[in-house]
Amino acid sequence: MNPTKKINDNREFIALGTLIVPRIIVGLWQLSSQAWGSSSTGRIQRQMLKYYNAGYTAFDMVADHYGSSETLFGQFRQSLPDPRSVIGATKWCVFQPTVITRAVVDAQIEERKERMLTNHIDFLQFHWQDYEDRQYLDALRHLQDIRDVARSITEVGLVNFDAIRMDEICSTYPGLVVSNQVPFSLIDTRPLDGMDDVCHRQGVKLLTYGTLCGGFLSDKWLDADEPDLYSTTLTPSQRKYLDIILNGWGNWDLFQELLTALKEIGDRHGGRSVANVATRWVLDHDFVACVIVGVRMGVSDHSEDNDKAYGFTLSKEDMNKIERVLDKSRGKDLYRILGDCGGEYRMK
Repeated sequence: MNPTKKINDNREFIALGTLIVPRIIVGLWQLSSQAWGSSSTGRIQRQMLKYYNAGYTAFDMVADHYGSSETLFGQFRQSLPDPRSVIGATKWCVFQPTVITRAVVDAQIEERKERMLTNHIDFLQFHWQDYEDRQYLDALRHLQDIRDVARSITEVGLVNFDAIRMDEICSTYPGLVVSNQVPFSLIDTRPLDGMDDVCHRQGVKLLTYGTLCGGFLSDKWLDADEPDLYSTTLTPSQRKYLDIILNGWGNWDLFQELLTALKEIGDRHGGRSVANVATRWVLDHDFVACVIVGVRMGVSDHSEDNDKAYGFTLSKEDMNKIERVLDKSRGKDLYRILGDCGGEYRMK
C-alpha cells in the first residue's frame, strides 16, 4: 500500500484531549447493513486507504450495531506502514438493562481491542440508553480508572447524551469526557437549545452526525421531485431524515428553498457544493470539534467533494441568508417533538 498522502493544505485539525484529529471524520455506520449497499472486503479497504491517503486519518465505528466496522478498520490499520498514524474512534453502547461491574466494563474494552487488533483504544465513546438507571455514572467511573490507571484508553467521549446528563457527568468527573456525539445540521439544530452552553461551561466539544441528513443536503436533491418516504431506493438514513424534513422541520418546497440558498452561497465561495456549505455551517460553531460524514465504503465516494468543506468560512451575509430560510421552518420545534439530542432514540 502506498503511504504517500495527497493532503489538502486547508485541512483543519483540532485537539480532543491529547488526540489531534481532522475536523471531518469518516463514519462507518453504513457497514451495519446491506440497506446502504454492499461491497467486498478488499474494495472497502482500498477505499479506506484512499481516504487515509487524502488525509482522513480518523474513523468512527462501533461493534454493537455497526456490523463489522471494528474488524474491517482493525485489519486496514494493521496493513499500514505506521498503524499509529490513524485514529480509531469506537463505542460501547448499553441498550439493555445491565449490572455494571468492573469485570463487565473490562470485558467490553477487551472485546473492542480484540476486534480492532490492538492493545490500546484511541477513543472510546459511551452511550447509555436508560437515564432512570444511573449506573452510567458507575460505568464512567470505571472508564476513568481504565484511562488513568490501566491506560488502555487514550480519551473518553459520550454518544447521544442530553445536555442535563452531559453537564452532570462533566461535573461528577471533571476532565474525563472530551466530547459528545450528537445530531446537528441545518435541519436539526437542537444543540443550540442549551447543549452549546454546557459545552462552553464544561470545556466539551461536539462530534456531529446527520450533518448532511443522509445526503439530502447535497446538489443531487436540488430541483428534484419530492421522494416517496417509503421508497425502497432510500437508505435507512435518508428515510429517517426525510421524515424529519417533511413531518417535523417543514415541507419539500421550503427544503428546496434552503438548497437553493446553499447553492448560491457555495457559488460565491468558488463553486463549493451544497454539502460543503452545510458542513461548513456546522463547523463554524465554536462548540463543534468535528463533523462525522458517513461513507458507504466500496459503494460511493465523495472524499474529494468533502475536502472542499475546508478552506473557507461563511460570512455574516451567508449566515443571514441561511437564517432567513430557517426562520420559515419549524426547526425550533424539533426539541419539543423529539426531546434533547438523542431523545428520538429513547422515545417509548
